[in-house]
Amino acid sequence: MANGFLEFSRQVMAERNLKPAGHHEYLISRLQDVADGRCDRLMVQMPPGSAKSTYGSVLFPAWFMARSDKAQVIAVAHTASLAGYFGLGVRRVVEGHAGLLGMGIAKESKAASRFTLEGGAEYFATGVRGPITGRRADLILIDDPVKSWADAESQVARDALYDWYRGELSARLKPGGRVVLIMTRWHEDDLAGRLHGAEAGWECLRLPAVAEAGDALGRPPGEVLWPEWQDAAAVARRRLEVGERAFAAMYQQAPRPPDAALFRTERVQILPEAPAVRHCVRGWDLAASLPAAGRRPDYTVGLKLGVTADNVMVVLDVVRFQGTPGQVEARIQETARKDGTGVIVALPQDPGQAGVAQIAMLSRGLAGYKIVSSPEREAKVVRAMPAATQMDAGSVALVVAPWNDALLAELKAFPHSMKDDQVDALSRAVNTLAGCTAQPARRLNMSFLSR
Repeated sequence: MANGFLEFSRQVMAERNLKPAGHHEYLISRLQDVADGRCDRLMVQMPPGSAKSTYGSVLFPAWFMARSDKAQVIAVAHTASLAGYFGLGVRRVVEGHAGLLGMGIAKESKAASRFTLEGGAEYFATGVRGPITGRRADLILIDDPVKSWADAESQVARDALYDWYRGELSARLKPGGRVVLIMTRWHEDDLAGRLHGAEAGWECLRLPAVAEAGDALGRPPGEVLWPEWQDAAAVARRRLEVGERAFAAMYQQAPRPPDAALFRTERVQILPEAPAVRHCVRGWDLAASLPAAGRRPDYTVGLKLGVTADNVMVVLDVVRFQGTPGQVEARIQETARKDGTGVIVALPQDPGQAGVAQIAMLSRGLAGYKIVSSPEREAKVVRAMPAATQMDAGSVALVVAPWNDALLAELKAFPHSMKDDQVDALSRAVNTLAGCTAQPARRLNMSFLSR
């Protein structure tokens, strides 16, 4: 078989008319250290699209198993389907390069995600919290264990992932076994952050999309990681699309504290008058009680949002009040009549049958209007991120009005503001507009929310 992992990788990629880039060769050298026992705990932190999985989760396990007849590998990803995808890639590498590796797939092994090599080495892929009882591993590969921003922001989900790693997955490791964690960062307290803070001995290979001082590859500050694939202009555009918080986490591998201010209100434009808009929605956040002694109830807020021909989201009007259920219903109907039937009415739906009944009741008074309703399943911060992304990009404006100061103050303080009703209404308006626009604006790219 090929003498080293670098030689093997070059030969496999050459058959695809490709070759490892500089950051790939650096990753390959660190994985060689893992194979040779010089490193037994390695974190690989690189941005999306850097081909870290190609080398770490596809080529490396194939080569690792071929160099040791009895090697056992457990590979984990956030879902069984993704783990199976990686497993199929490993299997195809072995099948296509049996001569180079010195062995192929055992005849009785048919599955893509669990198979044995002719020499006896075993590969087993599973999703997070999948069935691993009875399995043992010389090498555990964890690639992309976080599914989405919602999971990253959830303390419950972060705890569950760490507890599963510590209590079940790591218990499968043989004496002298190795663990490689491959991921983009999502949160300060994600699996990489927690392991780095709680367990000694982890070595970290961190390569941000845009080089910083002291770069591991020796890049000057500002140089992008893989210009042949994504040049500086493409990276800058992606930065605008996903916003600073997501870019710092997923692309720079430097997640910001979750309690940092989310909205960069200094980037908001104030317009002297309302511009022409292509699409328009009034997003509502509902409350239904009056203030009383010792009680400061939430506000009902209806925020009207439009998008211009040059893709700027403009807050055109904010209705904010405290009232009884009957007063709330009447105000929604009155506001809809003033807005006209061309403005979408976006309403939150409480869970369960009561929420369905409430939407049905409100809809009866809004005949002729387009109504969009949905439950609010995600955390407030997750729902607000698309709106914060647009603000990061300088694509949010307000029409000058008396409500400007209250809205900006709440945005600036979020997620620590005493009230967040206007933020919730803005989030609903932005998310509804993105979902209802037939041809989304260039900057309405929400794909970073899940991968």
